[in-house]
Amino acid sequence: MEETDREAVATAVQRVAGMLQRPDQLDKVEQYRRREARKKASVEARLKAAIQSQLDGVRTGLSQLHNALNDVKDIQQSLIDVNKDWRQSINTIENLKDVKDAVVQHSQLAAAVENLKNIFSVPEIVRETQDLIERGELLQAHRKLMDLECSRDNLMYEQYRMDSKNTHDMNLIHAYFGDMQKLSEELAKQLWMVVQRSLVTVRRDPTLLVSVVRIIEREEKIDRRMLDRKKQTGFIPPGRPKKWKEKMFNILERTVSIRIEGTQADTRESDKMWLVRHLEIIRKYVLDDLLVAKTLLDQCFPPHYDIFNKLLNMYHQALSTRMQELAAEDLEANEIVSLLTWVLNTYKSTEMMGNSELSPEVDVNSLNPLISQNVVDQLLSKYMSTLTSNIIGWLRKALETDKKDWIKETEPEADQDGYYQTTLPAIVFQMFEQNLQVAAQINEDLKTKVLLLCLQQMNSFLTRYKDEAQLYKEEHLKNRQYPQCYVQYMIAVINNCQTFKESIISLKRKYLKIEMEDTLSSSHTSMDATLDIIAKEGCSSLLDEVFMDLEPHLNELMTKKWLMGSNAVGTICVTVEDYFNDFAKIKKPYKKTMTVEAHRRVVVEYIRAIMLKRISFKNAEERKEGAERMIKEAEQFRFLFKKLAAGSGEDTEGLCDIIEAIAEVIKLTDPSLLYLEVSTLVSKYPDIRDDHIAALLTVRGDASKDMKQTIIETLDQGPSQPNPNYVPIFKEITVPTLIVPKLLK
Repeated sequence: MEETDREAVATAVQRVAGMLQRPDQLDKVEQYRRREARKKASVEARLKAAIQSQLDGVRTGLSQLHNALNDVKDIQQSLIDVNKDWRQSINTIENLKDVKDAVVQHSQLAAAVENLKNIFSVPEIVRETQDLIERGELLQAHRKLMDLECSRDNLMYEQYRMDSKNTHDMNLIHAYFGDMQKLSEELAKQLWMVVQRSLVTVRRDPTLLVSVVRIIEREEKIDRRMLDRKKQTGFIPPGRPKKWKEKMFNILERTVSIRIEGTQADTRESDKMWLVRHLEIIRKYVLDDLLVAKTLLDQCFPPHYDIFNKLLNMYHQALSTRMQELAAEDLEANEIVSLLTWVLNTYKSTEMMGNSELSPEVDVNSLNPLISQNVVDQLLSKYMSTLTSNIIGWLRKALETDKKDWIKETEPEADQDGYYQTTLPAIVFQMFEQNLQVAAQINEDLKTKVLLLCLQQMNSFLTRYKDEAQLYKEEHLKNRQYPQCYVQYMIAVINNCQTFKESIISLKRKYLKIEMEDTLSSSHTSMDATLDIIAKEGCSSLLDEVFMDLEPHLNELMTKKWLMGSNAVGTICVTVEDYFNDFAKIKKPYKKTMTVEAHRRVVVEYIRAIMLKRISFKNAEERKEGAERMIKEAEQFRFLFKKLAAGSGEDTEGLCDIIEAIAEVIKLTDPSLLYLEVSTLVSKYPDIRDDHIAALLTVRGDASKDMKQTIIETLDQGPSQPNPNYVPIFKEITVPTLIVPKLLK
């Protein structure tokens, strides 16, 4: 308290010091005093009011505490009185136990009296219910069954209330109503039969299906009521809950599975198309069932059953299970394609789930895949492996079949333009087409893979084809009389090469995306090169055939017999023309090659005959006669090959000019000009060698050894300016060295 007083004094001193800091403020001391007095009075008034308020509150609180104390005393006295009364009534409560038992017994008797009629008529109601079930009057039968169950359940409930541990009486009641359980099971069988045939029943007698659904709904309500009572009392009748709604959906699900599995009518042993038939039956059945479910079945069930969507999920799950089972079997290549086509395309197409009549309830985009991508990949891998093996086998078999045709005694067939051909290209590419069309049904990726596989195997096949054509030629050379139609079938082989080329291009254009062409360019180039080799070797073998027949006549060239008027060249031309009547059935790209090559080889053989030095002209007359004959025969060759090359655009002039140029060297009458003529020949045909010039001068017959040496040495010193368009021909011609030794510089 003293501390407070000191603080107050100190505060007052500070305030007075603050007010009286200047001399002029002393005049206002009285004014300051009055103002502080007013403030003091105000503070004292507020303090008095606060203290008075606190005193009033304390007074009120004391009054309430006093009243509460009185109330507690009254309650205490009342509890003493209640305790006294309770102790006095204990004996009375014990005496009322008999009354309590009587009340419970009365309640049981009341329940028994209430169900007395049903209790006594249980056997009769059971018989009536059985008759109703047999007659198919399921609603009435269920109504009576409900009455029986209600009577039994009430009696058992009352017994449970009286003595829950008395199992004897419970069993007695249960046994008395024992036939009722059999009725329930019999009724359930009838319900499940209807449910199993619901898609058929809904078309013939929808009211029966509606009755079944109503019965199931009743049982669901009873189940819910019994479960609620169990929560309150702990009692639930035997057989509850029946869960008939759950059983109904289980039966529907089992029925759907059986329906899907039961569509397989055949096996691979009895029908190669068993899987196609199986899948088509599934498609038809599922689509029909879902249409019926949407249009008819949905109207027979309460909306909360969502029956259509549940059936849709059941069918989808059953199909998924069935497709996985089929995928796990040892399927053949065509069966894998059928399965994948159905799973990946048909299932969601307008032919099935995408059918317009099923929309908008069925959204194909929301349907899960029937089989996983991993299983799809495994099937595709197996398919590609099997297909590879099959294609190799098919190509081998096709080639073996074609080879058998090569030895036939009848000519091969001709196409619409008259060109010989065999069935090999058609068989091969028909097989490719079929497999590509099948692969395209699945997806673009598989189609591309199959195309790559086909072209890859085609590449290997063409190598075997080339080897077989070579063996065919070698076998023929052992006995040229066999096979009889060798020339015609070799022409067909050559034409097949062009057909293969065209078919490969067509196949790529039809089944290969533009952006994938670069990946096949090297393979395509390789196949084209192989086909060109086969065709070139075929053409060469045919020309070999021609020149084997021409050999006796070629041997007559540049001999005494030839000089005396042999018709060897005429025979050669007739023979070549006769062969080219058959060669006319070679397709244009290779026919032109044949004509050019035949022309070149005839000229080469003619020049080779000159270089063989079979004749040496004795005088100018013989040289003139021989040269003119050579020029005439060159003209015959020119005419022949111009005729054979008609319309091909081939230049037939240049090769025969070589014969004429050589003839001019032989025809020359002035030996002093021989060097000039020979140098002109060498400048035109720069591949001519020393031994060729020596042989030519030997045939001329008037050039001495020194002259030959001088001409050759002089020519060797001269510059060589070959024509860039010139195709060498002399390099193929060998001059025998045993007759005339090679001249050295």
